Amino acid sequence: MKKESGSKNPKVEVFEKKDLYYDVKAEKHKKLGAKEYEKKLRKLAIELVKLQEWVKANKLRVVVIFEGRDAAGKGGVIKTIAGCLNPRICRIVALGIPTEKEKSQWYFQRYVSELPSGGEIVLFDRSWYNRAGVEKVMGYCTNEEYEEFLRSCPEFERMLIRSGIILIKYWFSISDSEQEKRFQERINDPTKRWKISQMDIESRDKWVEYSMAKDKMFSYTDTKQSPWYVVPADDKRRARLNCIDHLLSLIPYDDLTPKPIKLPPLKHDVAYVRPPITDQTFVPEKY
Repeated sequence: MKKESGSKNPKVEVFEKKDLYYDVKAEKHKKLGAKEYEKKLRKLAIELVKLQEWVKANKLRVVVIFEGRDAAGKGGVIKTIAGCLNPRICRIVALGIPTEKEKSQWYFQRYVSELPSGGEIVLFDRSWYNRAGVEKVMGYCTNEEYEEFLRSCPEFERMLIRSGIILIKYWFSISDSEQEKRFQERINDPTKRWKISQMDIESRDKWVEYSMAKDKMFSYTDTKQSPWYVVPADDKRRARLNCIDHLLSLIPYDDLTPKPIKLPPLKHDVAYVRPPITDQTFVPEKY
């Protein structure tokens, strides 16, 4: 059974199963081929560079938060965005488990230190919303700490926005069947096995608890000043393209791309004699 959601996007629906609401899914699309995907991504990458130059020139401070279930594709879109940008301007923040010292601090303190300076874009691979998700569900915080977070988070974000920070929040939504598929891929691929942890396995038994936590988090933090934008992410390629295109639409920018540079001819100093090549140690050419 499917029930129409209140989303502004008519293509987005909420699927109901056994009286439990599962995550948002988009209508089925024809699979996007690699060539078509790369072609569309190339156009968006050029626009991201234009946005980068605008942020740099106008000393803008941009924070983009990526949240969602495990294996929903957050890391992939973050790498895609950052891959074509200057790492001195676009920075990825993926904080680990807080230290004992950090646990004794104001909850938002370690995130504040990662906020951007003028001319910077910061991409948070998970964020202060850990408290409303994994910490709540896995019991890593007290109920008092959780309730205080829900009360203070909207005020914290309004304070950031009033300071001039552009704050954008994305929630990557994935179905239980697609998550299972991606978990199996990670388990069977030695190069991806590091992406799955014991906590990820335990989270499978708490699918409903995570859904409830997400819904409550949205009820407090999906505000007019700082809304959540949901990205249906069962299709990785479409999710990346849709997210990047939407991000570009939220920050007005002009094209400040530097003009092409003409390289001067290479000069050779005939009076300089280089040392023999045998004095250098080379990497063995095995391939």
